[in-house]
Formats: sequence, C-alpha cells, structure tokens
Amino acid sequence: MVREFNYTTIPNELINYELMNLVSAIHEYKGKQELFIEAKPDVLEAMLEIAIIQSTGASNRIEGIYTSDERLDALVKFRAEPRNRSEREIAGYREVLSMIHESYDYMVPRTNVILQLHRDLYHFSPASSGGTFKNSDNIIAEKDSTGHSKVRFQPLSAFETPEAVNRLTSTFNEAINAEKYDPLLLIPMFILDFLCIHPFNDGNGRMSRLLTLLLLYRSGYIVGKYISMEMIIEKTKETYYEVLLNSSSGWYAGKNDYFPFVKYYLEVILSAYKEFSSRVELMQNRNLSKPERIRVLFDNTLQKLSKRMILEKCPDISTSTVEMTLSLLLKEGYILKVGAGKNTAYIRNMEQPEKYPE
Repeated sequence: MVREFNYTTIPNELINYELMNLVSAIHEYKGKQELFIEAKPDVLEAMLEIAIIQSTGASNRIEGIYTSDERLDALVKFRAEPRNRSEREIAGYREVLSMIHESYDYMVPRTNVILQLHRDLYHFSPASSGGTFKNSDNIIAEKDSTGHSKVRFQPLSAFETPEAVNRLTSTFNEAINAEKYDPLLLIPMFILDFLCIHPFNDGNGRMSRLLTLLLLYRSGYIVGKYISMEMIIEKTKETYYEVLLNSSSGWYAGKNDYFPFVKYYLEVILSAYKEFSSRVELMQNRNLSKPERIRVLFDNTLQKLSKRMILEKCPDISTSTVEMTLSLLLKEGYILKVGAGKNTAYIRNMEQPEKYPE
C-alpha cells in the first residue's frame, strides 16, 4: 500500500470554526504587516538580527544541540568558526535560514530544493550524509520514565522515501497554485506529512521548521523574519510533541487527524504576529523616552524580565541605557530584583502604585 498525498480536497475536520477564527485573525495581522514594516526600517533590521539568533538557538536546542549565548551570538552574528559538532550544526542552520530569508521567492519547494537545503544544513559537518535521503529505515522512539524505549512512530521506509517526497511536493505545489484552499491550512498539513515521512537520517525536525518559514514567506506571511517562531515552538515543546503524536496516529493508512497539528501551528503563527505587533507598537511610542518605554514593559507584564529579554524587546535601546534604567527603577522600588549572576531578572513590584508618564 502506498501512502497517498492529496491537497486538492482538505479533510472535513479542518473546515472548522475554531480554525477559521485563527485563520481570519492571522489574515488581519497580515494586513497590518506592511504598515509595521514601513514604520521603522532601522528597528526592524535590529529585530531581524535578534530573530535569526533566537531561531538558530531554539531550533537546535529542541534537538538537544546546545551552546552558550556568547558562542551563539558569535556564530550567528559574526559567523565565527565552529569549534565542535554542536557548533557546526548551529552554523549550518544559520546558513540555511539566511538563504531562505534572502531567496524564498526563488525557492519552489521541490525535492531538489529540499535536498539542497539539507545539504547546506550539514555544510560544516564533513562526514555527514547531508543532501541525501535516509539510507536505512528509521523509527521515532521515546523513553518512558523507567528509561525503556518504545516506538512512537514508524516512518516510511528508506525505499519508499524518494518517491513519497516527489509526490508530497508536487501535490502541495499544485494545491498552492490552484488557490482553492488557504495556504495557512495547507502548510501545516505539508509539514506534518514531511515529519511522518521522516526523509533523512538526521535533521528532520530542523528541516521541518526551516520549510515552515520558507512556505509561510512564499505565501506572504513573513512574521518569522522578525519574531522567532522556533522559539515559540521551543517554549511549547511538550504540546508540540503531543499534537505531533495525535496527528500522526493512523498516518500510514491515511486515517490520521490533521486537526491538532494544524491548530497548534496556527496558534504559533498568531502568537508570533501578536508579539510582532506589540513590539512595533512599543517602538512607535515615540513620545516616550527610552527609560519610560522600559518602564512600560514592566507595566505590561507580570513576568520576570532579564536584561537580555529587554534588549530583545527594544533593540534600539543600548545596553548602558537598559542598565541605568534598571538601577533607577530598583532604587525607586518600582521593580524587584530576582535571582543572581546569569539568572538575574527583574519583576514589577506589585506593592507599588502604577506611575505613568505625564
């Protein structure tokens, strides 16, 4: 039996008011996207740089590939020479992400493009099988609390893979060109099918997130350039694996339910747009001074904020201004300091009355 792919008619479970509400909310933000982008090109440039660093770090951490913040900055911002295997994989992700940012319009998601992206993902790893489909069957296993492995999912065999990817990409491109269904529904379906084929020996998860950005950008949803969607996925990793499990059950027989995975993906996209919108609005608060904007950040959240988080939310504010403002707000009793050393963060002192600038 061959697993069919057909995006010319989408499953009934996706014609659902809950998903339609998410889609129309994303459309609304996409409508404002151009206004945001014209608003402050210099600020967006800084947001873009931060998002590339965050996306590269988060997508690799999801797969258990770590480095320090300092090395991540060096590898992504300054293209430092990778020192070990983890850093080689991180540098490869940076390369592919930059290429997608610059050339997505010219990159039709066909088999040869996917293979090329995978090859570039392993550009710094000399002994890898980058750019070739898996040469042996793989299983997706998980360990339970006692340390025993169990098969979570059986992807397609190595033999079936090349033909399956050809069918997957050609049917997807046909459906996108037909413009019958919203790309926001088709893209998560494609990504789930890609993950279920599991076409490579290694790098399938990272490839799925890079392809997500490529397909969204090609359909005009470019929020992932400015807000790291990989970071949102990393923060909701448990849900991500849960919906992947739920939506892949019965996949081989074509009896799986796409709904959990599509809903999760739409929520990630909407969350990125909301964050984009709130950051741009914060930047556009032109009549507020930079210290006042930092104060507003604390007013608008009950969460702890680290210095790094503040710099990411306000990329046009210098480190020294942030440090000076934090010490003033601490002295005033407006915020409280929590943690120490690398874990230092600050939180709004709720005992204090709110004080807005005149």
